[in-house]
Amino acid sequence: MKTSTKTPRRRFLRSAAAGAMGAGALAAPMVSNAQTVSLRFQSTWPAKDIFHEYANDFAKKINDMAGGRLKIDVLPAGAVVPAFQLLEGVSKGTLDGGHGVVAYHYGKNSALALWGSGPGYGMDPNMLLSWHNYGGGEALLQEIYKSINIDIVSFLYGPMPTQPYGWFKKPIAKVEDMKGMKFRTVGLAVDMYTEQGAAVNPLPGGEIVPALDRGLIEGAEFNNATSDRILGFPDVSKVCMLQSFHQSTEQFEILFNRAKYNGLSAELKKIIDYAVEAASADMSWKAIDRNSKDYAELKKAGVQFYKTPDAILRNQLEVWDKVVAKKSAENALFKKVLDSQKAFAQRAGQWQNDYLVDFKMAWNHYFRR
Repeated sequence: MKTSTKTPRRRFLRSAAAGAMGAGALAAPMVSNAQTVSLRFQSTWPAKDIFHEYANDFAKKINDMAGGRLKIDVLPAGAVVPAFQLLEGVSKGTLDGGHGVVAYHYGKNSALALWGSGPGYGMDPNMLLSWHNYGGGEALLQEIYKSINIDIVSFLYGPMPTQPYGWFKKPIAKVEDMKGMKFRTVGLAVDMYTEQGAAVNPLPGGEIVPALDRGLIEGAEFNNATSDRILGFPDVSKVCMLQSFHQSTEQFEILFNRAKYNGLSAELKKIIDYAVEAASADMSWKAIDRNSKDYAELKKAGVQFYKTPDAILRNQLEVWDKVVAKKSAENALFKKVLDSQKAFAQRAGQWQNDYLVDFKMAWNHYFRR
């Protein structure tokens, strides 16, 4: 009887494969055996705001993708540090991370407001994110943080819709209507509204409506229909002026304490990268759905919406030019960021303006007959 050599060979191959699998298992242990890294985050928003919801959405994506190896808990504004002290809290390690906007750090270096304030040379928020990720903005932001001794890892995401000019007691018909008005805004918008004659107070989001109610301020802007409705703006004002250049390019910022971030494995860092991108897309889609619903609800509640007059919008651009000329002369980093944005906007804006069709024409065709 002829002896077959196939059986021993197959046994050898199976044994070799099992050995290889065993070695692989040792090199990459199962998730269930890995220790969970827990990080404590704080947002810059009240728990009821949709912005805090976005922070929770990001954390959930991390928690789901990491499969138990990384867990982020998000606290609302003020839980550990005041809303506008988030940057220092994360840098010093009081918090492991946070969720806010770059423009809130304006007081530490005026150049930080350029990630959100102003007309962005005609860029929309998503284009500004493109500049940040591909046009040199990320390196410039790191340079600014280093100059003010802030040691964090920053991720920008989530392009915001254009913000209203503001909520008022009566419609704003001309620039002169802003003279002497006690008004709330933040970032370089402080300088813009001040230049238009307003007396500006940069209050945190949760303090705006109470201040309007008590008459401490006479007008204010925050961000979007959903946030404005949740914060209670329609309870204290029935007039909202839509469209503005004061904050037409803003996005969110996710912060990590650098030591905490550096202590994570390469795989968890990559999960964070992809979670930021996923959260950015999801936030954009959710904003369209929720903002449009709440816009309709605000109208039902008796809020009167008016388009900001073109004369005021043109004045904003003129005022912006004055503000940035002054800031550029005072701050070399400010000018460096501005020059980088301008070069990117000239190229990207030309492409977008030439390529995009007028969507309003199609909407009018179907809904305004």
